[in-house]
Amino acid sequence: MPTPHVVVIGCGFGGLEAVRVLSRAEVEVTLIDRTNHHLFQPLLYQVATAGLPAPAISAPIRHILRREMRRGRLTVLQAEARGFDVAARQVLLDDGSRLGYDHLIVAAGATNQWFGHADWPAHAPGLKTLADALRIRERLIGAFERAERAADEGERADWLSFVVVGGGPTGVELAGTLVEIARHTLPEEFRRIDSRRARVVLVEGADRVLGAFDERSSASAQAQLQRLGVELMLSCRVEAIDDRGLNLHTADGPRRLAARTVLWAAGVAAVPLGRALAQGCGVQADRAGRVPVRGDLSLAGHPEISVVGDLAAAQSDGRPVPGVSPAAKQMGRCAAANVLARLRGRPTQDFRYVDYGSLATLGRMAAVVQLQLPLLGRVHLSGYPAWLFWLFAHVYFLIGFRNRLMVLTDWGWNYWTFARYARVVALADTPPQEPHGP
Repeated sequence: MPTPHVVVIGCGFGGLEAVRVLSRAEVEVTLIDRTNHHLFQPLLYQVATAGLPAPAISAPIRHILRREMRRGRLTVLQAEARGFDVAARQVLLDDGSRLGYDHLIVAAGATNQWFGHADWPAHAPGLKTLADALRIRERLIGAFERAERAADEGERADWLSFVVVGGGPTGVELAGTLVEIARHTLPEEFRRIDSRRARVVLVEGADRVLGAFDERSSASAQAQLQRLGVELMLSCRVEAIDDRGLNLHTADGPRRLAARTVLWAAGVAAVPLGRALAQGCGVQADRAGRVPVRGDLSLAGHPEISVVGDLAAAQSDGRPVPGVSPAAKQMGRCAAANVLARLRGRPTQDFRYVDYGSLATLGRMAAVVQLQLPLLGRVHLSGYPAWLFWLFAHVYFLIGFRNRLMVLTDWGWNYWTFARYARVVALADTPPQEPHGP
């Protein structure tokens, strides 16, 4: 019998864990990802706000999986999956080629969602990839530079106004860090502006931030954000965004918020590949484009296909599985174990999500943590203790000793000096312009 071939799409948290499990078995594994690196997304905002360099939170896929590749059964391809021929059991790649499989695990992840407003991404970029982070960094640093060049106070105030849309973990992390940059990193570096006068506004459609947390943690986060200097605008709906600001619908009626820098952290949707897979398998994707899966993470009518991570509309004990990295890791391991069980003629196991808690940082020495501990139940931390817990937890889960050392070194230096040396921005070359005037 030929060796079974398992294809894994996506090298995020779910795909990486699936490959690690499969590589220990007698199966051929092909990993497909459109980039050449694994990204530690929980710290992506640190790259966007110049707290860390890009290599500190990413690593080449081939280096991470070097031990698995030495076993001789793993192939890594930098390619993009564009569709599926489910009947022929083939993945359609971006160069027009086809890759056959016996079993398929799709862990392609999520992307930003602007709720049908195709013009908003140009004015309010989201944060999902390294490229996004570097573009946002350029925009943030450029805003202060443009403010220094502004001819009048009104224009200067617009450039020193920053709006973050979305009060989830990414939104609060961006807002809190922006205040830190303005008040602690940049003062005395400009002559015409006082960076401490920068205005940071966090806009959220619900009546509280961190809606996935309980009310106690949410209230603590709001109080800490306000102490840091973030303006909160809750129960506000965005109606329009342009290069000068955004229009909001508030409880008091329409309102215009002027700002030259708007960042989007309000919507997440599955990548378009999810809808292509759902259509090919005859199932209905949900409103966010996620693919409904059975208890063992496979698709109805297609047990050879499993979906994990943000792309899966999965449930555990009757509750939706959250789109967080611990859930993706657990799903990746479960899906891979079920593939091996099928190959061995054994029954599969339903996925059971183990919730260890949630954590979010809000800025310097400010964070909220809620942990689910055996016997003790839910434990809450806030402020400096929560910030320390958040810091060491993220360092622990980073990929590789080198990345952990880099992050600890940079964070330690930033903590004592407030400096952010990752503020260097590289711009694309432009054709030389003819001089104006005589």
